[in-house]
Amino acid sequence: MKRALFEDLHEDFRASFQTFLEREVKGGYEQWERDGIVPREVFEAAGRGGFLAMAVPEPFGGAGAEDFRLNLVIGEECQRAGLGSFGLGITLHNDICLPYFLSYATPEQSERWLAGIVSGELITAIAMTEPGIGSDLAGMSTSARRDGDHYVVNGAKTFITNGINADLVITAVKTDPSERHRGISLLVIERGMDGFERGRNLEKIGQHAQDTAELSFDDVRVPAANLLGEEGRGFHYLVSNLPQERLSIAASAVAAAEAMLGWTLDYVRERKAFGQTIGSFQNSRFTLAELHGETEIARGLIDRCAVALDAGELTPEEAATAKWWCTDLQGRVADRCLQLFGGYGYILEYPIARAFADARVTRIYGGANEIMKEIVGRSLGL
Repeated sequence: MKRALFEDLHEDFRASFQTFLEREVKGGYEQWERDGIVPREVFEAAGRGGFLAMAVPEPFGGAGAEDFRLNLVIGEECQRAGLGSFGLGITLHNDICLPYFLSYATPEQSERWLAGIVSGELITAIAMTEPGIGSDLAGMSTSARRDGDHYVVNGAKTFITNGINADLVITAVKTDPSERHRGISLLVIERGMDGFERGRNLEKIGQHAQDTAELSFDDVRVPAANLLGEEGRGFHYLVSNLPQERLSIAASAVAAAEAMLGWTLDYVRERKAFGQTIGSFQNSRFTLAELHGETEIARGLIDRCAVALDAGELTPEEAATAKWWCTDLQGRVADRCLQLFGGYGYILEYPIARAFADARVTRIYGGANEIMKEIVGRSLGL
């Protein structure tokens, strides 16, 4: 079924990004998977190509394109090319971190940071999760005590995407420990600040080229000028950006499912057993027909949500539905497609094996799917 979501400019952007992936990413990706990190210069190459922070206004070097369909193109093409863990770093920068700077940065902060975010010289991350908490953000213990023109930050964060590469870390802190949600604020902690340390680059089941780190803060003096928005409004800001964050995750999940189906169809048409292609067996046909149908349904949901997001109408409940449904689907597609590859599906030189490992975390980050179902259930008056 032909998609009605994209216009010619989006397809031109897609072609340009495909060229970028061919020239700048595919050749080094296997090494980055082994190294556990994407080189910083690749972000700068993406910036030169116009693939970072497209929504930033033109005076700061951006395209002024507040069009989430461009973001969708990037996520789709990374998954289609089997470059999922590179895509995670770039979509975090574009889809998840950038809106905080666009919505809450002061004019002075915009002058300091936006041009570098567009160029890739300033890589972004967001630090919410702590070693002792997961989805319960109100229970965080990282504190920020006001001391004159600075905040003094103490605490630790973990599972931080772009954690090694990041120059600007949007950090959720407790500025009022006596409060729960109303005590949370957002501070931008910058590379090189005294007392800001990065722990190990965490070894993960999948997403190997994506640097995921532990961060620690020991009496880090952060200028009050690095406060994003108003003190005590951090939880509100986090919640406000969740629809786009969760849609980004859901969209990448569907794109990954489509890519895995494509690889599997190619494989079962060629691979033979008992004198015939394995795609000709009824079990193969039924399996792939089911997964194709579910993926088509999910694609329709994503495209509707993207239109709603750009219109300012996507609700947290709708985004939560998309996130849990599409990431659950990604997991089913990964498992059943890998089965059709047989033993080769377990070999990492086949992209289906990497995609299988990469898929598992999507049901956890951005809010565990159990939390997504709780959000949806409450919206039904239950």
